[in-house]
Amino acid sequence: MKSFSLFTIILLCLAILLIDTIAFYWLQSITQHISSSLLKTSIHVLFWVFTVGLITSIIVLKITLDTINPTRKQLLISRFYGLAISSFVPKLVFVIVISILYFTNYLFSESQSLFVVPIIGLLSGFLPFFIIVYGIFKSVYRFKVHHHYITSKILPKAFDGLKIVQLSDLHLGSFNYGYDKLEHAIEKINHLKPDYIVITGDLVNNYAWELRGWKSVFNKLIAKKEKFAILGNHDYGDYSQWDSVEAKQENFDAIKQFYSDIGFKLLLNESKIISESNEHIAFIGIENWGEPPLKQYGDLQKAMANVKAIDFKILLSHDPLHWAEEVMDKTDIVLTLAGHTHGMQAAFQYKNLQWSPIKYKFKHWAGLYKHKQQYLYVNRGLGWLGFPARIGMRPEITLIELRTKDN
Repeated sequence: MKSFSLFTIILLCLAILLIDTIAFYWLQSITQHISSSLLKTSIHVLFWVFTVGLITSIIVLKITLDTINPTRKQLLISRFYGLAISSFVPKLVFVIVISILYFTNYLFSESQSLFVVPIIGLLSGFLPFFIIVYGIFKSVYRFKVHHHYITSKILPKAFDGLKIVQLSDLHLGSFNYGYDKLEHAIEKINHLKPDYIVITGDLVNNYAWELRGWKSVFNKLIAKKEKFAILGNHDYGDYSQWDSVEAKQENFDAIKQFYSDIGFKLLLNESKIISESNEHIAFIGIENWGEPPLKQYGDLQKAMANVKAIDFKILLSHDPLHWAEEVMDKTDIVLTLAGHTHGMQAAFQYKNLQWSPIKYKFKHWAGLYKHKQQYLYVNRGLGWLGFPARIGMRPEITLIELRTKDN
């Protein structure tokens, strides 16, 4: 989980204070209609008690962060993310909407504005608040299956109908050992009867101890053939402070060992040829490849060294930026499976229309993309990181079904 400087945290707190000050100004225009002075004063006091308490808690948490037990630290950070966003965003919307209404009050008569403007203003604040609360307590574990067909004229007929389930960005540390929360996802996956199950990185947030107790859960995953995995940027321990190089390596080795313990073949810049009726396809897995400042552990050429003669290749690469940089038009890889973006855990989606602020950082950020005869699928992630919610971006189980071109 990315660590922010004290200066950045102070700027965030100042932004919260600014928005809350403006929100309080407009709140007073609403509470002036309350006849009870006790109720009015109580609302005003509670408003500022919450604001001062939140800002103080954020600063204290930042100052004392290094002394907090890592297990408790992750939980506290995610809770404050949720609290800050569920407070800041509704107030920001409230300020924008009610400011527009008051400065364009020619739309209403004077008597209407006294009633209509406060009501619309309150609704504009409460609506996003309830949406965020729903995202935190309900949507974050409403796992959704996205089923896609990939057709290719070079897919060997022996593999027609092959089913691949892709999982990505589980971030198990964020589940806080809530093993039962993934049981429903496991049931959904097994119901799909996949031939292969792949995990495309970010099994943990930072530490191997996050995996404690999860072995029995993941051993329930059933694939008819095999299970493969790759590492994501969070699996290397690069976001944490370590007492020594050896301690970091020990953490890394424990994460790799966990994959072996749950029956997943970890592909570290290597490939696996799959044979069926004397026909072949290949799974290629590279270590994390990201744009700086992310470290680039991936070596695609090394990973492809022994599969150049295989026509149909499937690449597992955590970061979707890798597809445009090293795969598209530069290799004969047919299908790339990625994750990493989480779809920002917040988006607007309606039928074929989807939008999220993350699109301004990642051109390919969620779903299926095609360029000529090459495909990229970006999984929206099964877990969450930081903000403990999913808003319009449900956690995803991907089912890819391969088809020959003549079907």
